This record gives sequence, C-alpha cells and structure tokens, in this order.
Amino acid sequence: MSNMPISKINKLSQLFQPVTATIATAKQTEIRSRSYENLLKYGLIKQVTTGMYAILPLGLRIFNKLTALVDNEMQKIGAQKLLLPALIPTHLWKKTDRFNNVTELFKIQDRAQRQYILSPTHEESICSILSTIGILSPKMLPLKLYQISNKWRDEMKPRLGFLRSREFIMKDLYTFDINLNNAQETYALVCNAYENIFKKIGIMYIKTIGDPGLIGGSISHEYHYVSDIGEDIVCICPSCQYSINKTICKDSYCPKCKNAFNEKTTAEVGHTFLLNTKYTIPLEVKIKINNKSIPLVMGCFGLGLSRIFTVMTELLSTKDELRWPKNLAPYTVCLIPPKAGSKEENKSQYIKEVMEILNQLNIDTILDDRTDLTIGKRFMHARITGFPYVIIIGKSIMNFPPLIEIHNINNSTNCEISLNDIPNYFNNEDIKL
Repeated sequence: MSNMPISKINKLSQLFQPVTATIATAKQTEIRSRSYENLLKYGLIKQVTTGMYAILPLGLRIFNKLTALVDNEMQKIGAQKLLLPALIPTHLWKKTDRFNNVTELFKIQDRAQRQYILSPTHEESICSILSTIGILSPKMLPLKLYQISNKWRDEMKPRLGFLRSREFIMKDLYTFDINLNNAQETYALVCNAYENIFKKIGIMYIKTIGDPGLIGGSISHEYHYVSDIGEDIVCICPSCQYSINKTICKDSYCPKCKNAFNEKTTAEVGHTFLLNTKYTIPLEVKIKINNKSIPLVMGCFGLGLSRIFTVMTELLSTKDELRWPKNLAPYTVCLIPPKAGSKEENKSQYIKEVMEILNQLNIDTILDDRTDLTIGKRFMHARITGFPYVIIIGKSIMNFPPLIEIHNINNSTNCEISLNDIPNYFNNEDIKL
C-alpha cells in the first residue's frame, strides 16, 4: 500500500475553475473563435476589462509548462534569464526615434512629472543597462539575455482574448556580438532554438521572411500558425516552401522556382530581428578593441507566449472541448474513482496506489474526488477541460487481477490494463517536455 499523503494530492473539488454556462457571443460581423469562447467558458481565463485577462490556475499551469519548455531551450544556447522593469523612461525611446512613431503606447507620468511608457518591448531598456555598466569585455560575447514577462500595448480594437490584447506575455531575447558575422551566427543559433521549441509544441508552423516594421533591422523572420483567426497573410511556394509575409511580398510568384504563391491566413506567434547597430549606437552599447570603442551588433527575438496559448488551443480544440499538446496540458492525467455508494467504492484503496505509480513516473495528476457525481459526468468534465489522459477506476476494478480504464482523449482510444502495466503504458507515450 502506498504511503503518499492524501493532502498532497491535487483534487478537482478544490480547484478554482469557474465554469460558466454561457458567455457573451461575438457580434455577427466578427470572426468567432472556439478557443476564446471555451477558455472563458471552462474557467481557464477571465476577462477583467477590455483587452485584459486574468489567467486562472489551469491556464497558468499551461503557461508554466510553456515557460519551462522555452527556458530549457534558452539554457541550451547559453542565454541568461533576467527581468526588466515594466516602466521605461520615455527619454530612452526618444533617443531611438521610436517614441513618436509608435502610437499604441500606454503613457504614464509620476508625481514628479517624469514620463514613462508601459513596456511593449525592451530593446531600449536592455541597451540602457549595458551602456551604464561601462564597456563590456570581449569574453562576455556573444551575450544573450532574455526574459519572460508581461507587456502592454494600447490596442485600438482588442479581439479574441490574447490574440490581440492590451496586456500579453512575451519572451524577448536580446543578443550582442562583436561584429556582423558573429551576430549572424548567433541569429542562426537562436532561430534553431526557436524551431526546437515549435517542434516540441508539436503543431505545424511556418517560418517566413518577415517585415521588420518599426523595430527595424537588416534580417527578419516570423513564425506563424495557419489559422482562420489570424490577421496575417503568408505567401508560400508549393514547390520549395519558400515563404514571405504578404506585406513585403512584391511578386505573385516564388523568386527561386517561379511557381505561383499559395496564400494562407496565419497568426504570427514569433518574430526575430538582426538589428545591427540601430539601437547600440544611439544608446552607446560598446566594446573596446585595440583601444578603440566600437558599437556592438544586436539581435532581438520575440515569442508571443500568450498568442501561442490562444492559437494552439484554437487549432487543437473541438467545438465544445478544449485540447492541448499532451506535454503542455494543465494536468497530464485526470483520475476518476468510483461513485460513492457504488459496489466498486470498496476498492477505493486503489486510488492511492494509482496516484503513487503516477507520482513515481513524474506524471502530474489531478484527482476528481467529486464522488457524488457519476463517472460519466466527471469523464465529460475531464474531456471538456482537455486533460489528455483519463484513468477511470470503474467496474473492471472488481476483476482479478483488477483493471483500470485509460482513455487517450487526444486520439480517442482507450484500453483496460492492470496497475502493474501503467508504467509501460506511459513509457510508450511521449509526454515529457
């Protein structure tokens, strides 16, 4: 018998998941999003005001797993994590000529009449820090600094939750190199890490030649998910898969193989820039070589984590049920014990045994201990929330040997196995980050 304390088991009866019967529907002229509606309806996010959302416990667990995935890939390339202030002194953005060119800024004044903006991005901030610590040592290069934090943009028309919101979560990485050649190598290294992140998420993505926009730079790439709720159009060659954002596409055919482009509606979820010295010259981020100070070459790399959260939900979910990549789901397994008063209830000792096996496998599990409800009602709740695996202690627990049901929700399969076979079952499933 397991000695796992029942107090350490995550219980659905104690979970803050405010499920709503109905939500405000989209206007007839607006694009509907099943992900947005279901995230609200099933209690993963809650709208606080226009364009701003509280991320509730189940939603935050998904963000935490996504953050861990990103952190792991950043560590592999030697990036160092930090956290920058949300408020940026206005004078920094004036030095780079961005203050008057970006209209969607939240602007703030303190009691001493000092001017700030709520950060939509942090190029100026990171450069300001580096410039004030003195000239950097060549041994520090390439320097790769990143954060995962909330950002703000005063969107005129927020829509579909985090797809276009006024507050959002972004991972932003800033790199600094001694020259352009080295910066290009670092750029390729980070792009490869981004591709690893998207591969581990497991949803098909498109890497395109991007529009530098107001951030600028000499090289730019974007990462997109194909989705009808997106706001971008990507031109893709059906032969060689060359792709480019339509906003900067000057031709209707591929420059490499001359085939006519196909166009797809997409949602941008990542963007990379090789900035050269656009920010390091005005903000004086320098290195000394042969007794001469030269500006460093900079790159910046963004991942919209709240957008990834929204769009992956849109692509994987059904009309009425949430779905997640199994390595990013809020809980990997939902365990459903027998209903109170059923003949199987006297086999409830197996609950802790199953929990202990899953704990030893390092599989995060939530117990639906609402035994006043039928197994069917609890199973439906697990399905709509999107737990990828549901284990039911049902009628077959009375067999010899006792059997449990395992349902793979993402591929609609199920089987009955003994408790001893649980490790083999999950060892054959790719559920790790």
